[in-house]
Amino acid sequence: MDKLPNNVPRGILFDLDGTLLDTAPDLAAALNYARQKYGLNKLALEDIRPLVSHGSHALTALGCPSPKHSERAEEFRQALLDYYAQNVAVGTRLFDGMDVVLQTLEAQLIPWGIVTNKPEYLTGPLLDRMNLSERCAVVISGDTIDEKKPHPAPLKLAAKRIGVDPHACIYVGDAERDVIAGNAAGMQTLVATYGYISADEEPTQWGADGVIGEPIEVTRWLPTR
Repeated sequence: MDKLPNNVPRGILFDLDGTLLDTAPDLAAALNYARQKYGLNKLALEDIRPLVSHGSHALTALGCPSPKHSERAEEFRQALLDYYAQNVAVGTRLFDGMDVVLQTLEAQLIPWGIVTNKPEYLTGPLLDRMNLSERCAVVISGDTIDEKKPHPAPLKLAAKRIGVDPHACIYVGDAERDVIAGNAAGMQTLVATYGYISADEEPTQWGADGVIGEPIEVTRWLPTR
């Protein structure tokens, strides 16, 4: 895959869960807390992990046997979220090599930010506890504006706030909606296959500009200094 032209300004934007941070341990713990609360056995992390990027509704559909959108399912989802809010950064960590990527961006004065569908009341405390809030140039959460991914508006807003034309931005994500949103915003898009992509998905068919198997590969897309 060809790199982008080296003479353009750029910013790098990341999805959060499954791209920047490995949040699966804490979200799995929250799901299993809710299951135990309702007398259900724990699920294995490897069964939960592929759905982490898809939010609390997808986790509830996996973990709660009650019909989708039923009162019991909503109670289950709320129990999951309440536990997670209190334990948002117990086992979460940057993916291996991601801190080197962030340090490289900062050394080259390339602004980086986060665009996630995670609501702000969870995103903010998580980034605070991971000591990332002061490092990133912008954070757009799932409720910052009315639209969320796959709509391109959150990405366009992030680019505006860091002062970089969307066409000079790269968006890195681990779900098809990330590629749809990034492409619609006019950005270059990379799929992070080290994230939570399930075995039955085909990320090479999503229309991204590149596929990366580990975080450090992001640096191959940076301008030559």
